[in-house]
Amino acid sequence: MKEIEITNESKWYKIDIVGIYEYRDLLWLLVKRDFVAFYKQTVLGPLWYIIQPIFTSLTMTIIFSNIANISTDGIHPFLFYLSASTLWSFFSEALTKTSNTFLNNSGLFGKVFFPRMIVPISTVLITYLKLFLQVALLGVFYFALGGSSYLNWNSFFNFFVLIPLVFLQVGLFALGFGIFLSSYTTKYRDLVFALSFGISLMMYASPVIYPVSMVPVKYLDLYMLNPISSNIEVFRYSLFGVLSIQWYHWGAGWLVTFLFLLLGMITFNKVEKNFMDTI
Repeated sequence: MKEIEITNESKWYKIDIVGIYEYRDLLWLLVKRDFVAFYKQTVLGPLWYIIQPIFTSLTMTIIFSNIANISTDGIHPFLFYLSASTLWSFFSEALTKTSNTFLNNSGLFGKVFFPRMIVPISTVLITYLKLFLQVALLGVFYFALGGSSYLNWNSFFNFFVLIPLVFLQVGLFALGFGIFLSSYTTKYRDLVFALSFGISLMMYASPVIYPVSMVPVKYLDLYMLNPISSNIEVFRYSLFGVLSIQWYHWGAGWLVTFLFLLLGMITFNKVEKNFMDTI
């Protein structure tokens, strides 16, 4: 029989990757739990994943394209906003939920031992399910509204290489940033309210309702340090062939993503040992 010793004397920089793998069955169980619990008492169930982006994109199209006359760089306005809102809603939801990891799961953490990192990872995975459904919806509108005119010889590479990398980077950034914030929301509850406000502001600092071409060139390098900005632009490029940044901007986004992921995992690992004393 394998003996397991539970202790809180592990190094603050030691990430239990092996433990996460060994508890992979629990990981999938948490994903299933979150999905069933959220939609068990809803009438439309997962259809909310489809209804939300349609109405959001329609509203953006009417207000920002038809009324405010904001340019979409020649891209069909509805597709322009639907593509960005799909990626943005994935990021904002994953970030919000992971940032509340300790607060929402304190009862579970206080009863049984398992690698705590499994919970925020499961949160991001369940959010990926929503993303994939919305991407399928985007695909339907893409071809229905003339998206075939944007296809070229690079489309295969864009669809099967660039877009998966975009999804991966956004998920990693949401995970890293979220667990970093969760390490402080246990002690400073005001951060929960500040986060909601901050995400709203961050949307305007990302090219969700306007194209990157509207950003002054002198501010572009600084603007692209936001990984969401570069990923929305690369995502639109993969779909429509319009690119207003240099590829090193996307590379800078990857560096920021890995920095937050490393910082978040280290901070999370440090706080999880004694968070029950402060929550």
